[in-house]
Amino acid sequence: MSRPRTVLQTWVRRVLPVFAIALACAWLVLGLRLERFINRIDPVALAPVGDRARALHAASFVVDLHADSLLFGRDLLTTGGTGHVDLPRLRAGGVALQVFGLPTKVYLGTNIERTEARGLDLLTAAGIARLSPTAWQSPMQRALFHAKRLAATARASAGGLVLLRDRADLERLQRAREAGAPVVGALLAIEGAHALESEPANLQRLFDAGYRMIGLAHFFDNDYAGSSAGVRQGGLTALGRATLAEMERLGITADLAHLSPAAVDEVLGRATKPTVVSHSGVRGTCDNPRNLSDAQLRRIAAGGGIVGIGYWAVAACGLAPADIARAIHHVVRLVGAEHAALGSDYDGATTVGFDTRDLASITQALIDRGLSEGEIRAVLGGNALRVLAANLPGAPKAPERPTLPEPNGPPDPSE
Repeated sequence: MSRPRTVLQTWVRRVLPVFAIALACAWLVLGLRLERFINRIDPVALAPVGDRARALHAASFVVDLHADSLLFGRDLLTTGGTGHVDLPRLRAGGVALQVFGLPTKVYLGTNIERTEARGLDLLTAAGIARLSPTAWQSPMQRALFHAKRLAATARASAGGLVLLRDRADLERLQRAREAGAPVVGALLAIEGAHALESEPANLQRLFDAGYRMIGLAHFFDNDYAGSSAGVRQGGLTALGRATLAEMERLGITADLAHLSPAAVDEVLGRATKPTVVSHSGVRGTCDNPRNLSDAQLRRIAAGGGIVGIGYWAVAACGLAPADIARAIHHVVRLVGAEHAALGSDYDGATTVGFDTRDLASITQALIDRGLSEGEIRAVLGGNALRVLAANLPGAPKAPERPTLPEPNGPPDPSE
């Protein structure tokens, strides 16, 4: 004979499932709203884009060296109500190639001054909120998961989004764009070599998954390099030096963004191919530890590298196209137009003044700054094309390092 249920047992049996469903719905809503809070647009007044700027922008091969859009699980084939980047918006902004960067570990308390590699991983918490399988994955598993997801997105795009793995892919994309096809290229990048989990064989796994750009450190020091926001801010470790050499052999571009000054110097001293700074600012117009000094700009340029200027306040000390153009102009004046590029940091837990649909506003701002059409086309994407062609697998021998151009006069202290 079965025992009668107590009132408490009856209550638990009836109410607990309802409570569990309600809790799951609350977490789901939180996950859906998470990006709305993290990746915001604080609209700025955009100057009218003239016919000359529109024509120049449309005729350029526009490359954005960094957006973190893969992190948030949105369908990148449809126009989103949150975030800054998706395929329709890339097309509207005239973007030919988007580099999709991927952080794999971000600690609570991350900041540009000093970040310790300990505590709560925000990507785990965000994954739980979004009911994502990435919540419990290791950094390496996260990288492989997002590579598969981007590949599936490209397959579902009916040719609208294509992944770039080698120089031949890049050349095909160029020809398609020249023929008027609205195709957008995608290139995978990693923020922080800690995604390799200190296992040398994992570099080949990331390469096989499609990753073609790696920054050795992100916001914290790791087993590969010091970070500009790290505690020690050291140079490269023995593992970091070996990884850099293997990256060059495979055809993976070295990204200097987030590296400590010592690590930047050491990478530049060892690199035999051009480097990139995928998303940053310059201290000449926005002085803080996250941004590059004039001395660093000169060294990067001497190695044939490029600097992608970001669109958020830490990078540009403002959110308007004029603020971004001011930083780009500083690079152009100091080391030449062949070393400046775009690196939005869209969808990177950033607040920006406009999304990728309005990139022609930057072209207008560069015209207003007095750059020539040739210089502007180089900044918008020509420089990134040159570096990727030199670094991607199948590329010819890297060109000789260019002679460092003389600065066009000292920076204007009023800027």
